[in-house]
Amino acid sequence: MDVEEFRQRGKEMVDMVADYYSNIRERRVLPNIDPGYLSSLIPSDAPHEPEKWEDVVKDIERAIMPGMTHWLHPQFHAYYPAGYSFPSILADILCSGIPNVYFTWIASPAATELEQIVLDWLAKALNLPSDFLLKNEIGEVQQGGGVIQGSASEAALIAMLAARNEAVKKLQSNCPGLKDHEAVGLLIAYGSDQAHSSLDKAARIAGVKFRKLPTDEEFALRGEALEAAIKEDTQAGLHPFYFLATLGTTSSCAFDKLPELGPICVKFGLWMHIDAAYAGSAFICPEYRPLLNGVEFAESFNFNAHKWFLTSFDCSCMWCVDSIMV
Repeated sequence: MDVEEFRQRGKEMVDMVADYYSNIRERRVLPNIDPGYLSSLIPSDAPHEPEKWEDVVKDIERAIMPGMTHWLHPQFHAYYPAGYSFPSILADILCSGIPNVYFTWIASPAATELEQIVLDWLAKALNLPSDFLLKNEIGEVQQGGGVIQGSASEAALIAMLAARNEAVKKLQSNCPGLKDHEAVGLLIAYGSDQAHSSLDKAARIAGVKFRKLPTDEEFALRGEALEAAIKEDTQAGLHPFYFLATLGTTSSCAFDKLPELGPICVKFGLWMHIDAAYAGSAFICPEYRPLLNGVEFAESFNFNAHKWFLTSFDCSCMWCVDSIMV
């Protein structure tokens, strides 16, 4: 495909996507197929010769669309709608069309700085504490700041690994000669019994113990449950180091009681990470911002812009009070 054909095919693809959204009501919400349906519709081996673009496009409707669940269909009520907007789709084209690998500043200065600036904008829109900003009110760079992750699961893991690193250093400073694996073996993390299953996986990846704590009749974790667990595990010789608070649980949109939980984390030296993947977008509305009260006690905060913010997957925004630790 040369550049002139790319122009033509690109316009055709935009038309295809536009037609999809215009006619989505006519499609079945959930596919009426059995597992493994696709193997009978496409070859078992990759083609040895290139296929015509027209044939590839025909395969989309012939083979792919019959197996799609249409998240943006007006009758799709299983979850929140998939995040999208036409500007977001066009931005994806631009990002794919100007390919850079954004792993350091020099690799792409504009991309790095744009991410920092826009996440400061968003932090201000959410009325996050100023410690979460890269720049303070007078424009001075500080230790806070935001970064885009792929998912809230990644953000929870990254926060846990950062907290683990700080906890190991603390244990070793108090007990010279303690080996890394010995220190890690003493660590225990907490979350509610309503927290996302990725928290269990994060603990396994980090190699630390994890304890689910019981919630109240509204499926919210209360301060007394966390404090009791911390005291019990400390007496057992463990070192509590990390707590994940959920604002908007997957099953019921329950909110852990941050104003109770935050001071306990400060008192006992736990890193509190807030997982607001589901409900965090709502905090941009002043009438819902009080649900975030207690965030001032957190070391890190995360929500998924790709849920309610009309942004294509994946865009999970994470802020830290001390980004150097992360």
